[in-house]
Amino acid sequence: MGIPGYRDEPAPAWDSQALVDPSEAEEFLCLLHDEHPELGPVRHRLTQVRQEIAESGTYVHTPDELTYGARIAWRNASRCIGRLYWRSLLVRDLRAVRTPEGVFAELVRHLEVAGGNRGDAPGSRRIRPVISVFAPAHPGKMPAVRLWNEQLIRYAGYRNTDGSVVGDPRYAEFTEAVTALGWRGKGERFDVLPLVLESPLGGPRLFDLPEHAIVEVPLAHPEYPWFAELGLRWHAVPAISNMRLSIGGVSYPLAPFNGWYMGTEIGARNLADPDRYDQLPVVAARLGLDTSSETTLWRDRALVELNRAVLWSFERAGLRISDHHTESRRFLDHLAKEERAGRKTPADWTWIVPPLSGAATPVFHRYYHEADQRPNFYLDQETAELGRRGRRDTTAASPPAWPFRQRPPASDQPESAGSPHSRL
Repeated sequence: MGIPGYRDEPAPAWDSQALVDPSEAEEFLCLLHDEHPELGPVRHRLTQVRQEIAESGTYVHTPDELTYGARIAWRNASRCIGRLYWRSLLVRDLRAVRTPEGVFAELVRHLEVAGGNRGDAPGSRRIRPVISVFAPAHPGKMPAVRLWNEQLIRYAGYRNTDGSVVGDPRYAEFTEAVTALGWRGKGERFDVLPLVLESPLGGPRLFDLPEHAIVEVPLAHPEYPWFAELGLRWHAVPAISNMRLSIGGVSYPLAPFNGWYMGTEIGARNLADPDRYDQLPVVAARLGLDTSSETTLWRDRALVELNRAVLWSFERAGLRISDHHTESRRFLDHLAKEERAGRKTPADWTWIVPPLSGAATPVFHRYYHEADQRPNFYLDQETAELGRRGRRDTTAASPPAWPFRQRPPASDQPESAGSPHSRL
């Protein structure tokens, strides 16, 4: 029997209009006060929260509750191998920000803070874990602003007439959706997609990220000079932006968060998967490998060199990244710490084991506690579809906003453009 919210058993569909469950609020507050006895007895706070829920259907977290809840959600995220660092998560309380322009400005700031910009010299950046928590859902009310994007930084995919794709095939449909709203990309392999922010009255609007907020790494190899000629690169901050943060029964639909990359996420998935950038045949050809048979293990050999290039390039750029062997050992350290604290650690084996040399890592040879523990992050079906494909049924699309740059040439502007473009 599956566990709701875990692996192949989906969590119950989220009802954005439902009242907050007082029992879930009580469970969260008791956990907080149990782990932080300096806050005093929980009884008085429980009385306040019960009254708020009775009057409005929900309640407002204190800043301390929000910070604790977001960190525990990371601690409970069963698919994340990097949870050893959950206490270091920087929580940005942005619940008062409710306009598309304000949200976009804070998303840019999120990338600036997460990117750790301390100057242009190598090693001057240090990627740090950050979460930006915007307004919570409120029973009976529409969300002030909704973000379509799956991640804050992702690359466009341009579909050719023959069915091939320039860029990332995963986002070909999303690229078509934002193009229909008026976006014009360069048509290159690593064009950063715009953010789409939608409000009940203004409809969806496009916002291009400023260049300084997008930290990218050109990929090269420590031994093969030709690798740089492949023109590959990747962004340094993996900011997930379409998962709902649930804390004590209160849902935060917009709460983008990031850690830092494990190299295999880029080198063994994003750049290697056949339905993504599919670079293994390219690398194998440049290495001169025999690809006539699977028994030559040409895929494995190309995969190792592609991952070496990712790790070496990030380290040379002074940007934080982990290899899968080190991060696996650190995850076992996390399990041991949690056990000493008297807590079980939920983990999904299918996600914890790295996609490269899994059996050579210590996380492979064991079982894990399978549970859906809250607070946590949840991916709702409608949001998942929106992040992959966008929507074509909107008729209230506003003219695209082009912050931090010149307005596009007249030939690139959508026909409906008539109002002033946003300037932040």
